[in-house]
Parts: sequence; structure tokens; C-alpha cells
Amino acid sequence: MEAVKVRRKTKETDIKLSVEPFSAEESTLDTGIPFLDHMLSHIAKHGRMKMDLKVTGDIEVDFHHTVEDVGIVLGEAFDKGLADMTGIARYGHFSLPMEEVLCNVAIDIRKMPHFEFKVPECFVGQIGTYDCELVKEFFRALAIYARINLHIHVPYGENKHHIAEAIYKCFGRAFAMAAAKDNNGILYSTKGVL
Repeated sequence: MEAVKVRRKTKETDIKLSVEPFSAEESTLDTGIPFLDHMLSHIAKHGRMKMDLKVTGDIEVDFHHTVEDVGIVLGEAFDKGLADMTGIARYGHFSLPMEEVLCNVAIDIRKMPHFEFKVPECFVGQIGTYDCELVKEFFRALAIYARINLHIHVPYGENKHHIAEAIYKCFGRAFAMAAAKDNNGILYSTKGVL
């Protein structure tokens, strides 16, 4: 994956993002939503990338527009950074325990989006002031705009914060695996194109 910058401005949000893959440097994340910043820090750390993100959004309305648009912009950045799939592993998967939660994430960077999200029934309501449903909205937008096949499955768990954190961490690990590049110059597709 290549380093990329993306800017998106609408009547609801103004987002500037730069992503530097496989970097150990600290990210700077400012969405105006502390919980979202916390979750994005897990993608950056466990996804082995540096993200610099500045968002101005209509969070006085609610968090939906900002969360979804950050997912869109991060997805666009991943798609742009993976324009050349030569030597990219393409597949990534990870299973992550977080206290009482088990999370599984599987990714195929195939340039054809698909999204599956299966979580325990208890993952409803809010985590502080953050709606649990926004976790799904974020990853749905990311999957569509990154053009990846993303499956998120949490077979069990009780604590909503643990469930959310496990999902973001697990996604970071699986994505780092899928976006890793080898040195053999192969495009991992029998069709010869993705």
C-alpha cells in the first residue's frame, strides 16, 4: 500500500486524511468525537499505519454524518493506496480475544465490495454517548469505498465497549495482513485482474 492523502468536503463534514502505511509513528486523530478517535487509534496501531485525520462535522445534529463520512474517506484512502495490487497479499484474517469477547475479521481486497456484520444481540443502545449502530455504519462505508470484501463476526461477548474495541483492533490486524506486499511481483488473481 502506498501513502495517500484524501480530502472530502460536504455541507455536513470537512475531512482531511493522510495515511502512511507500515509506520510506527504516532497518529493524530481529531474527529470531534473522542470515542471514534479512540477506536481509530486501534486501526492505526494494529494496522501498522500512521493516520493524520482532521474532521469538522455537524456533531451538534448527531454523530452519524461524521462517523459515516470518516468511513468513506478512510475507504477511499485504502482504495487509492492499493491501486496497484501487484504483490499485495490480498487476503487477511484475524481472530482477537478482548476480555470476554471473541472477534473474527476476514478481508479480501478484491475491488468488489461486500460487507457482513454479525454481532451479539446485546450490541445495541449506546457506549457513553456513542450509538452502537455507528460501528456498523462506519465499517459498511469503509468496505464500500475501499472496495473490499469485509466480514466481521463476533460470536459472543457482553461488554459493548469490549465488542467495539475488539472489532476495530481486529480489523486493523486483518487489514495489515491483506495489504502487506511481497517481493515476487505476482497479482494474486487467476483472472489476471482485480
